[in-house]
Amino acid sequence: MRVVQEFTFALTILAGSVFSQGGYAHAEDWPGWRGAKRSDISSESSRWDEGAWESLEVAWTLQVGEGSSSPVVADGKLYVMGWSDERETVTCAEAATGKTLREHSYPAPRYGRKANGDEGLYSGPTSTPELDAQTGLLYTLGCDGELRCWNTRQGGAKVWAKNLYEEYDIPQRPKVGRSGLRDYGFTSSPLIFGDVLIVEVGAKTGTLIAFDKKTGGEVWRSQATDPPGHTGGPVPFNVDGVPCVAVHSFAGLLVARLDKGHEGETVCLVPWITDFANNVATPAAWKNNVIATSSYNQHRIARYEISLTGGAKQIWEREEASKVCSPIVHDGHVYWAWRMVHCLDVETGKTVWDGGPLGDPGSLILTADDRLILWANRGDLRVIETAVRSPQEYTQLFEKKNIAHKDPWRPVVLS
Repeated sequence: MRVVQEFTFALTILAGSVFSQGGYAHAEDWPGWRGAKRSDISSESSRWDEGAWESLEVAWTLQVGEGSSSPVVADGKLYVMGWSDERETVTCAEAATGKTLREHSYPAPRYGRKANGDEGLYSGPTSTPELDAQTGLLYTLGCDGELRCWNTRQGGAKVWAKNLYEEYDIPQRPKVGRSGLRDYGFTSSPLIFGDVLIVEVGAKTGTLIAFDKKTGGEVWRSQATDPPGHTGGPVPFNVDGVPCVAVHSFAGLLVARLDKGHEGETVCLVPWITDFANNVATPAAWKNNVIATSSYNQHRIARYEISLTGGAKQIWEREEASKVCSPIVHDGHVYWAWRMVHCLDVETGKTVWDGGPLGDPGSLILTADDRLILWANRGDLRVIETAVRSPQEYTQLFEKKNIAHKDPWRPVVLS
């Protein structure tokens, strides 16, 4: 098991005996945004009970250029994107050692061609790669809309490529509210579903567009046609037994069908527009339910029950929020980290506990032994008990501070 965090200019692997016991070959793969199920829930133990966190240390660092794209890990290899010298680069490295195995780069601007607002606070690619375990194909999306497919089993050979701006004539995102216009280019991470790759394109012809994962040919477009929401990526789940996908688009919480003959049909669109039009936190979706949250003028977190015939029914809403961290739903509780670590009852929305002062950036992973791994502040790493182990109060087991010396805007990875 290894804890991985990618941040602007460098990739750092944090390792100690907790991360090496049992051997790297037995580690769970982390093939895309928020893990295999886009939930930030790992089947690996934190190994806290083994006492191994006491020897936590930085094992290696790897310079990958500018960007805030999270790495993905599979079969002992790590893949990550970065930008430098007018090029985006996809790096493949040994996850255990950080040794670079190969790099592939192509010309790309530092910002998307229609970028506006907050330049200097971010740069380079933001979208996290998606790796298909079945085929070994890796999908990357740059900030300027460069969507590429690479064959990791053939030395990273390019399979296909297209630029979404050029192919779909995507307009700049409109100004919303008093805070001005924000357009960060493409930030959302592609999603593999069956034989297609689903991308939050935000075109006038479809918010979501599905491509054949082997050829890149368009397969379907969503009924919804609003701009992208600067979120982390679409999330698959079932509604009344039917495969669907949830994404927090520019206009609100969108749920669309994925079943044959109904691909892209809108199940519901819950209006939810922020002043910045930045719905950053990825929704949590499970068993006909979705939890969405944002900050700014829409400072709230809400649970919706989704049905194919009735759309979205609000179950509860709280005046609490996550500006960045995507919520985790597990064993009757909702967890997220923003300004502090929060735990709510998933049925009622009532606070179970909160604690541990934080800043804006932060992310959580929930482990198989009911612990939370937190990455926040200026690179602080913590181990926290879940409500299953500590039902009355926030309980912190471990903290190592200032590992990165930078704001960790992208989530920690466990593999």
